[in-house]
Amino acid sequence: MATNQYFSRGSRSEQNLYEDLIIESLKMYGQDVYYIPREIVNKDVIFGDDVPSRFANAYKIEMYIENTEGFDGEGDLFTKFGIEIRDAATFLVARKRWNSVVKSFEQEDTKPFYRPREGDLIYLTLSGSIFEVTKVHDETPFYQLKNLPVFRMNCELFEYNDEAFDTGIDEIDDVEDFAYQYVLHFNSVSGSFERGEIVTQADSAYTLQGEVINYRVDSVAGPDAYTLYLAHVGASDGLYHTFSTNQNVVGTVSSASGTPSLVEELQNIQRTAQNDIFDSDAFSFIDFSESNPFGDPI
Repeated sequence: MATNQYFSRGSRSEQNLYEDLIIESLKMYGQDVYYIPREIVNKDVIFGDDVPSRFANAYKIEMYIENTEGFDGEGDLFTKFGIEIRDAATFLVARKRWNSVVKSFEQEDTKPFYRPREGDLIYLTLSGSIFEVTKVHDETPFYQLKNLPVFRMNCELFEYNDEAFDTGIDEIDDVEDFAYQYVLHFNSVSGSFERGEIVTQADSAYTLQGEVINYRVDSVAGPDAYTLYLAHVGASDGLYHTFSTNQNVVGTVSSASGTPSLVEELQNIQRTAQNDIFDSDAFSFIDFSESNPFGDPI
């Protein structure tokens, strides 16, 4: 026997009203966040991994955080490798708003963008934290009025792994400060380099290039001294090379140029690391002049 036709379980007008009420509630009780889609640059088809991911767009949208007493997850863990912060959160976004703000700009014919994707990021302006989407629930709540008005996303705190951020929003792109960097010192430069541009240094056999993530005038070193911080450095031949101190470095946008007087490497992944302290203290009880400092002298 068919269901009773005189009792409606959800008309289109009711569904629209329900969605509008959800959107209004999210605008009142939610938080402004940025949804950042992940771009696959060079996927490893064997392991299904994409190490050099890129994040080029960020869409401001309201979402509701279901956490009421704090972030979920395991919290702050103190391990022998340092402090690990394992915060987690659950975000709720209206489908209609996500479709109009994100999907309409990200939709591609070859890669349909039907819903939020695992691996995409959410920047929470409230705490200045970046979360990675780990699971998307697209059927919760389950067809209350014969429709699905929201997406529910389980997220964990994002761990930066040298990905490229070029969203144009400084507070998000500043995460690249933790990238592995080359620091180029100049006694003088012609013109001014721009943040985000690509700089190159040509050699007879290859061309090095890197992205400018920061720069500053070093007045202590000299009136024209300049320091350039580069990330995502690579060579055209695919091999490892470093910048030289006898060739010009040129900005592809600003056309600024200069020859480095000093090239250094910098990692800020763990700014509170005590490597230098351990290295200095080790000399007080380990004799590194021995060929076997951890055993009997030879």
